[in-house]
Amino acid sequence: MSSTPLPARVRVTVPPLPLAPALTAAARRLCPDAPVDALTGAALAIAGGSVIGAHLRWAGGEVQVVETGWRGRGIEEALRGALPPAD
Repeated sequence: MSSTPLPARVRVTVPPLPLAPALTAAARRLCPDAPVDALTGAALAIAGGSVIGAHLRWAGGEVQVVETGWRGRGIEEALRGALPPAD
């Protein structure tokens, strides 16, 4: 995980796959082109009960998105560090 502390309201989690319906909807909102039903890894940043960032991985690709207002606060690094390196 990143050495930069996250904002107090933010936590990063690695949920089990397949994602629960509410998390699937949030991942699709943030990353509409990602094959959310075929993920091999997912790390989500949550603030105040809302998903504000996602690092999603699938066979042959990955994507990371953090909502604009939350960028540059260490969340990107925390999301990257939450998943093991890709094979």
